[in-house]
Amino acid sequence: MSALSLRGIHKSFAGNPILKGISLDAEPGEFIALVGPSGCGKSTLLRILAGLETADGGEIVVGDRDLSPVPAADRNIAMVFQSYALYPHLTAAQNMAVPLVMRKLTRAQRLPFVGPLLPGRRQAVAAIRREVQDMAVSLKIDHLLDRKPGQMSGGQRQRVALGRAMVRRPAVFLMDEPLSNLDANLRVHARGEIVELHRRAGVPTLYVTHDQAEALSMADRVAVMIGGSLLQLASPQVIYDDPAHVEVARFIGQPRINLFPSQVGADATVALGGLHLQLREKLAAGTPVTMGIRPEFVHVSRSGQHGLPGRIDRIEFLGSEIILYCRLDAIGETMIARLAPAEGAGLASGMPVRLDFPAERLFAFAADGHRLASTPVSSDAVLETAHG
Repeated sequence: MSALSLRGIHKSFAGNPILKGISLDAEPGEFIALVGPSGCGKSTLLRILAGLETADGGEIVVGDRDLSPVPAADRNIAMVFQSYALYPHLTAAQNMAVPLVMRKLTRAQRLPFVGPLLPGRRQAVAAIRREVQDMAVSLKIDHLLDRKPGQMSGGQRQRVALGRAMVRRPAVFLMDEPLSNLDANLRVHARGEIVELHRRAGVPTLYVTHDQAEALSMADRVAVMIGGSLLQLASPQVIYDDPAHVEVARFIGQPRINLFPSQVGADATVALGGLHLQLREKLAAGTPVTMGIRPEFVHVSRSGQHGLPGRIDRIEFLGSEIILYCRLDAIGETMIARLAPAEGAGLASGMPVRLDFPAERLFAFAADGHRLASTPVSSDAVLETAHG
């Protein structure tokens, strides 16, 4: 039994489907990143898990318990929001203590005047303070416990919010873009902190982000959501190297993948330049297919007979790499190449070049977007695209 199991989660707003039967399983201690463009349903899914929204259908199972009908306060699921949602009038210590106060003190013990006089309250409050202090030490924010949110930096507020979630020892962690308010340098540092905290907690974590770098660098598995559907759930390497859908290939990767329209030929192959792929699915000649190649597999040369003829439109120097945007002469579309700085030496805008790539790195996608299984076919054909 998985630690967390989502089974056919559906949700619509005003008749518009937001989630279309989302199902996934997370193992104990697994970190899953939910990634996709804005509006694809990532945050809505997290809010349903936390009990802040009600699903139209489906089940949420933690361990062997169905949490679908359980109120949010009784789910033992902790959520870290994009805005951190700290109480501005409370100190860091008081913010972190909130879930423990709600769990360990009775309603009567929480009353402002009568509560302190009730038996057992003093011991419970002392225990809460010790737990908050221990968590603050582990997060290296014990020196901030007396400060209010307005007196802390974004990174410090983020760690307080994480501490508030962790101190309750939840069964599941949910994080909704917790790093989006941090500057670039601090975000890179905070990624490592969150992964380390997750490992220490040892509970399944669902982490929502639109930043693919966060998803690929932090997660055990990545779930790509597009338009309310879960298109692929796999390890970061599989998501990148073996995309199951054209939208996964399009969304994951920076710079973006090169995609070109093609079609099935009379010999049941599809071509990009002089490279041909034999499809394992039997498709009729003329059936539209999309061909894809990652920019890092595009080789650029200034002379020779191999490759597609093109011309450099633009060069982006990024320090550790160079990105070329080349206009293909035959079809007038742009192909992107990613080069090491040494490979880009001497290249300039307007220069004619040849663009080549290995056939085994080509992807083929059907008209409905799903990946087509294919085998490279050697060809001595003249270098021309499927456009003619």
